[in-house]
Amino acid sequence: MENVEVIIIGGGVHGASLAFHLAEKGLKPVVLERKTLAIGSTGRSSGLVRMHYDLAQESQLAWLSFHYFYDWRRRVGGDCGFTRTGFLQFVAPGREELLKANVAMHQQIGIPTFVVGQDDIRRLAPHFKVDNVQLAAYEPESGYGDAYATTASFMDAARKMGARLMQECTVTGIEVVGGKVSGVETSQGKFAASIVVDCAGPWAGVVGKMADVDIPLTTWQHDTMMVRRPPELGPSHPTVIDDGLDIYFRPETGGLTLVGLEDNSILGEDPDTSTEYARPGFVEQAIDRLCLRMPEMERGSFQSAHGGYDGLTPDQRPILGAAGPEGFFLQCGMSGTGFKIAPAVGACMAELIADGESKRMDISPFALQRFEDGNLLKGEHDYGAIWK
Repeated sequence: MENVEVIIIGGGVHGASLAFHLAEKGLKPVVLERKTLAIGSTGRSSGLVRMHYDLAQESQLAWLSFHYFYDWRRRVGGDCGFTRTGFLQFVAPGREELLKANVAMHQQIGIPTFVVGQDDIRRLAPHFKVDNVQLAAYEPESGYGDAYATTASFMDAARKMGARLMQECTVTGIEVVGGKVSGVETSQGKFAASIVVDCAGPWAGVVGKMADVDIPLTTWQHDTMMVRRPPELGPSHPTVIDDGLDIYFRPETGGLTLVGLEDNSILGEDPDTSTEYARPGFVEQAIDRLCLRMPEMERGSFQSAHGGYDGLTPDQRPILGAAGPEGFFLQCGMSGTGFKIAPAVGACMAELIADGESKRMDISPFALQRFEDGNLLKGEHDYGAIWK
C-alpha cells in the first residue's frame, strides 16, 4: 500500500484544477483516472467562457475563473486556448426584465457586461436575424477555451510541483475506518490517504456509494456538432446562448461553428454508452434552429457531430464540499457548466481542504446537505432550468 497526501478521483478539468491548486499549497496529490486525461465530460465540453448566470455564486465562480483564462500563461503556464469573441445572452420573450436584473447583479460583482438593444446586436453580429430579440446581455471580454488544453496544462503545472497522474487506474473501493477515510482500492493497487476527493463527473455517484454517500446525481446526455460557415459569414462571430431557440453556439478555428441544444435532454443513461455519434434527429434540429438565427448558414455544410455525458443535480448546480466520512470531499455535479468555473472551484476546494475554509468566496451554498434540507439553489431572478 502506497501512502499519499490527497487522492483525487477523476482526471478531468476539475480534478486537474484541484491538483494544481493543492500543489500550489505544497501538497502532493495523486490523480487517479480510470482511462486517460480529459476523456470524459471534459473531452466533450463546448468550452464556453462566460459569466452570465441567474445565481450570483455561479457568476462569481465564473468571474474568478475568467481571470485565469485571460492570464493563463502567467497564472498556470502552457495554453488554455482562450479566444475572445464577445458573448451574447438571449432570453425567451417576456424575460427581458429578468435579464436586466441579472446584468445589474453581474455588474455589482464587477463583471464587464451590459444590456444591448436590437440595433447594438446587429452591429455586433450583422449576420444574425434578431427581429424577435429586443434585448440581450453582452460580455465583450468573454469567448471560449480549449477544454483538453486547459486540463493538460493544469496537470502539467501540478506535476512540476509534485503532483502525480495515474491513468488506466480504476477506483474499485474506498476504505473508511472509524468514520474517517483511510484510502482507496484500485486496479493498480491500494493507496492510503486521509483525504479523498470525488471529481468523477457523471461517475461521481458511483464513487460516492463507495464511501456510503448518496449523491442525488443523474447523467445528462448532450450532443454537439460542427458546421462549416460559408465564407460570407466571415472569420468569426460572437459566442451565443439563445434561450429563445434553446440553442447555443460559438465559433471555432478553421471557419467552423460549434452548436448544441438546450432541450430534449436525455437523463439517466449509463455514461459508458458510446458518444461517438449524436442522437438521430439532433443534427437536423440544430441546423434548423441555427439558420433561424443566422439565415446565411443555410449555405454552410455539416462537418461532424458527437455526444457526451455529464452529472446533473436536481437544481442543475454543482456539489462542492465535505460529505460523509471525515476526509471525503465532493467536487462534482457540474450539470453541463463546469468548464468555465473549474479554475475557481479548484482554488476554493484547495483552500477548504488545506486551510479548513474557502477564503476566495463562500462555497458553502453548494454543499450536498442542501438537498436533504430542501434548500435547492435558485437565482433571485431565475430563468428556470438550463437543460430541459
